[in-house]
Amino acid sequence: MKKLFLLTFLFCGFFGFSQANIEDDIKAINKVLKKQRIAWSNYNLEEYMDAYWKSDSLKFYSSHGVIEGWYDTFDRYEKAYPTEKHTGKLSYKINAITPITNNSYYILGEYHIKRDMGNADGIFMLVVKSINGDWKIIAHTTT
Repeated sequence: MKKLFLLTFLFCGFFGFSQANIEDDIKAINKVLKKQRIAWSNYNLEEYMDAYWKSDSLKFYSSHGVIEGWYDTFDRYEKAYPTEKHTGKLSYKINAITPITNNSYYILGEYHIKRDMGNADGIFMLVVKSINGDWKIIAHTTT
């Protein structure tokens, strides 16, 4: 009986700890996304890219195909959004932030870009991972 009680206590304690970690992770991830949204809306692509993993292994997938690497992804953004008129004001709705492992999550959401040259709307999926204590986007797909 003592073993069952101890096992139940440890399981409950572990689950509670995990839930607290998940809540903390989600708060930290949302901070990164908010900072990124503000940077986009201020036409600061360099700061916007801070949220991405600065690695050749970063993956960005859109209707134009797969882009690999941080520098190529940044180059794609600079070409596709050359001026503040192109970036406009970004808003989004996060539909789910779901754990994959202890230090990675996938995020499902919808974005809306309001701009004079025509609004843009779509959906996205991000995979984020804690790297050296910072949450970074390691994969991004968007429509």
